[in-house]
Amino acid sequence: MFTNILVCVDLDHADQTDALLQIAEESAQLHEATLQVLTVIPTYTMSIVGSFFPKDHETQVLESARQKLKEILDQRTPPPKGLKGHVAHGAIYEEIIQSADKLNCDLIILAAHKPGLRDYLLGPNAARVARHASQSVFIVRH
Repeated sequence: MFTNILVCVDLDHADQTDALLQIAEESAQLHEATLQVLTVIPTYTMSIVGSFFPKDHETQVLESARQKLKEILDQRTPPPKGLKGHVAHGAIYEEIIQSADKLNCDLIILAAHKPGLRDYLLGPNAARVARHASQSVFIVRH
C-alpha cells in the first residue's frame, strides 16, 4: 500500500525517536517501502533574535543535527530498505509537508504529545501536517 515512508523525528527526544523509528521500520517492512527520516531545525521566529547569535550559528546547528541523525541511523540494525536521513531548516510543519512532496512519500509518520487546551486553540505541528499534507499521516501519541 505504501512505497515511500517519511518519519519525522525530534533529535532532542532520543527515547521518543527510538520508539518512533521502530514503528516506522515495522511499517516500512510490512509494506516493503523505503524509509526516509527527517528532522527539522526551526528558524528564529523574529529576525532580531537571530542577531544575538554568532554569524555561523545556523551552519553549526545544521551540521550538528546532520551528525546526530547519522549516528542514530547508523545504529539501526538491520537498516531498513532505502534508509536515508534528511535535515530541513524552517517552519516545522511546512518543512515536513515540503519534504514529503519532494521525496515522493505516500505516508508521513510523526509523534505528537497528548493535546492540551493550548493545542486546540493554536494547533500543534502534527495537526497542521494532518490537515494540509496530501499524504496519509500516522500520528503516534506519546
